[in-house]
Amino acid sequence: MNNLLLAIFIMFIFSGCINSKTPKIPTETTIYKPSEKAFEQEDLYILFALRSEQIKDYNRASELYDTLYYKSKKKEYLYRSIKNLLLQSKSLDVIERVDKYTKMPKYDSILLKMKIIALIQLSRLDEAEKLALILAEETKIIDNNILVADIYVKQKKFDKAVNYLKGIYLKDYNEIILDKLSVILYVNLKEKSKAIRILETHAKTHGYSLKISSRLIAFYSNEKDIDGLLSTYLRVYELNKNKDIAVKIVQIYQYQKEYIKSMNFLEKTSIDDRQLLTIYIDMKNYEKASILANKLYKESGDIEYLAKSAICDYESLEDKNNKKSLEKIVEKFEKVMIKNDKPLYLNYFGFLLIEHEIDVVKGIAFIKKALLADPDSYYYLDSLAWGYYKLGECKKAKKYMDKVIELEGGFNKEVIEHIDAINRCITKQKKVKR
Repeated sequence: MNNLLLAIFIMFIFSGCINSKTPKIPTETTIYKPSEKAFEQEDLYILFALRSEQIKDYNRASELYDTLYYKSKKKEYLYRSIKNLLLQSKSLDVIERVDKYTKMPKYDSILLKMKIIALIQLSRLDEAEKLALILAEETKIIDNNILVADIYVKQKKFDKAVNYLKGIYLKDYNEIILDKLSVILYVNLKEKSKAIRILETHAKTHGYSLKISSRLIAFYSNEKDIDGLLSTYLRVYELNKNKDIAVKIVQIYQYQKEYIKSMNFLEKTSIDDRQLLTIYIDMKNYEKASILANKLYKESGDIEYLAKSAICDYESLEDKNNKKSLEKIVEKFEKVMIKNDKPLYLNYFGFLLIEHEIDVVKGIAFIKKALLADPDSYYYLDSLAWGYYKLGECKKAKKYMDKVIELEGGFNKEVIEHIDAINRCITKQKKVKR
């Protein structure tokens, strides 16, 4: 309630300000600094004008800025008043107001630009062109050169726009001008190769920038030019080390199956150790994979990385019968089993215990648990068969191995070796019985 009363009170005061006797009007020679108060209620008018803009009541905002200009003669208020007319597309009103306050050859560049925009809104493009050329020549401002080019584009004078921008560009090789030039070539004239070529030429001569590189990325993406896209991403990454760009670089390397380049880039940048670990494992670089998996485990506490570290430790062993190394690997796996009993890890650890006869019975128990989750995995069935073989139960081993063959797992080199060993075992046991 207090806020409502306060708002009504302010409105009452404000209404009184507007309708009160008009104070002495500043003369044209009166100059107030932007920070200097021209009249008592100036701040209040500003607040209400800003609020009107905020709620998109541009007509009211324009009127309030008019009052502010009338009372203070500060040009900033005149600009804001006409800007709000533009926002309502009151183009004729804008032209009338500008003509009132600026006359050729003496003119205000800000007001003149507003008139040009109003003329464009009215599609009076020939008039807009003449004024825009004057504005650009007098101000030497890049944005005003772009405005001229935009008018040519609206007139569909694309060659004229290109020639105009080329002339401006050759004066100081401004990349904003070049960017606009390339867009007209690419979009309007369909000279796509030329648009890309002038950007690349500029970059090689004057250096790569985010603006030029961003435009090249847009063009290469549209053309589905993966090589061009990759080279540009690499340059952009050198400019700002942006992680999102680095991810795109890795994605392209992966798409191109350039795994070594992807690995080298990830090693250099350290932007995604998880992806790097995957590449190490895929490339069977188990020593590096183990080191990195250990690092990730220490950083995150994620038991998955400890499991991967244990697997990579084993795969990287030159002597897989080294007892000290095996003990360390078993110790890691024991920690893993407490928190993570995924079938993959159950089978791997179980097979390791069986293969090296560390604890065959325990190994079989782990594999049986894995088979509960995936009973038709020939990998797990092969491990189970091998466990029974190690216990000397070769007939039982063969029963499971036959199922492996049914599941088309009999073409695996290791499985073939296991089949041969189990068959020899059965033959030997038959001979012993005789």
